[in-house]
Amino acid sequence: MILQALKDYYERKASDPESGIAPLGWEWKRIPFLLDIDTTGKFLKLENTQQRDEQNHLVAKTFLVPLLGESKGSGIKSNIPWENAEYIFGIPIKEDKNKLVTKRRQAFVARLMEYASYDWAQAILSFLENIDIAIIADGYKNEWSSILKGDYVIFAISGKPVSDIDAFKMVYHSACNGQKKVCLVTGQQDYIKDKEPRIKGSGFLKVVPNQNIKSELHFVSFNEKSFTSFNKKQGLNAPIGQKTSLAYTTALNTLLADGSRQKILIGDATTVFWASRPSALEDDFKDMFAEPPKDDPNRGVDAVNRLLSSVNTGVFSHDNKETRFYVLGLSPNSARISVRFWHAGTVAEMEGRFADWFENLRIVHGPNEHEHLSLWRLLLSLAVQSKSENIPPNLAGAVMRSILEGTPYPMTLLSSALLRNKAEQNVTYPRAKIIKAFLIHNLKRSITVSLDKENTNLGYRLGRLFAVLERIQSAANPGINATIRERFYSAASSTPLTVFANLMRLKNYHLNKLNSSKFFDALLDEILNGVSASAFPVHLSLEEQAQFAIGYHQQRSDFYTKKESKVFSNEQKS
Repeated sequence: MILQALKDYYERKASDPESGIAPLGWEWKRIPFLLDIDTTGKFLKLENTQQRDEQNHLVAKTFLVPLLGESKGSGIKSNIPWENAEYIFGIPIKEDKNKLVTKRRQAFVARLMEYASYDWAQAILSFLENIDIAIIADGYKNEWSSILKGDYVIFAISGKPVSDIDAFKMVYHSACNGQKKVCLVTGQQDYIKDKEPRIKGSGFLKVVPNQNIKSELHFVSFNEKSFTSFNKKQGLNAPIGQKTSLAYTTALNTLLADGSRQKILIGDATTVFWASRPSALEDDFKDMFAEPPKDDPNRGVDAVNRLLSSVNTGVFSHDNKETRFYVLGLSPNSARISVRFWHAGTVAEMEGRFADWFENLRIVHGPNEHEHLSLWRLLLSLAVQSKSENIPPNLAGAVMRSILEGTPYPMTLLSSALLRNKAEQNVTYPRAKIIKAFLIHNLKRSITVSLDKENTNLGYRLGRLFAVLERIQSAANPGINATIRERFYSAASSTPLTVFANLMRLKNYHLNKLNSSKFFDALLDEILNGVSASAFPVHLSLEEQAQFAIGYHQQRSDFYTKKESKVFSNEQKS
């Protein structure tokens, strides 16, 4: 199913001449240096193709070049008409213990000899035969230094890259060889290769800085005898046609490419997404779930608002019930790629589930906080020290899977939020959103966006009570460094009987310091209506602890709305 969907996506993009997707058997490759020669093989110049991007990083120009067709591995296989210093100049990049550099140079020449009857190949062969490395090394010291470190070089003839020459494009193609069998993806006869093309590891988003991800990774592979059957070798265990292999790998590499608008990081999974036809959801998905760029912090909010208002505005067209939408979560694992989650559905289904997710998350917040937060930002609030590497393992994938399928959120989501509340002695805005969404989606509770005075849940009322007691203390002691929250939130939210009796006595002392306590007395009477001190429970269940957090957050937020601002002015007695 995944390979079929990727193949279909490639065919969709290939049918659009403006998509820029590489033709079958070709790829877009960033190559830092262009070595220009004339038609006789005479060296002209060495050009640096790198330029500074918006982040001031050096980025090489991309060239459309032929695919090698399979990974090099530990063997000797040469690309054409580009390679590194070992293949082109016969100069080792690293210590050459096995004396392989000569064989690599020979492999590059041998590839050219296959096309020796063409002028472009003759020009390169003539250059290699009469090369004077000193001219290049002395005239282009900085460029030559980078080439000796392994940077790639592509040949050009009279300023035109060889891969752009019509004569080259006409004769070069991926040779069809191997056994011909029925492709498991298409059901048609095709040539089957032992090894599948690899996926570029550079396209994966790094979970932690300096994470080591291999340059090439397998998506489909059989590398051990235990994975084989009936003496079939490697790829023949699951025959995939050569055209299909090139299609799905090109599609996946395109989705993972640098600057792709169709990939985001969810937890430790690089997530790619696409639709069976152009869709507004395909355009907005990244903005809804990823961190907004610093220069456009409202991009995510705008995307979610478009989603939530789509029924009235008609942003999503009437054919959503037919348009398929795919979400694929991947993680690099050694030399292979692990599928963390996969979901296929219609745009209409996805639209409804995404709208439910964002609607359930909505809760009162301060003026400087965004209405909608990225999934990464929400999960980060559950991590120790707010570090992404400390996000609970597999939680991101489990949450995303629940959103996509409309199933209950994992229990870990709630328990992690409650645990961080206790550890930090605070209910943050992101965690309040998570807890509210869990109560609505999993437990079908009716939780309002702002303060709900009709909510009689004991945990909710105790959360409100704790917020009021904290506000009384702050009003009586302006500038206080630490309130009861820093000392008692954990106990109050889980074992209220141990702390509330003492806090209720303490509040009388604080009220005596204020000019007027009528507002607080009325508020306390409202919250404790029908609840006596003896009714404070020994323990609160997980749901009651969640209700406590919501009650605390909403009551505390309510104190800072304009309607209450006058109540707290000049409260302390002179």
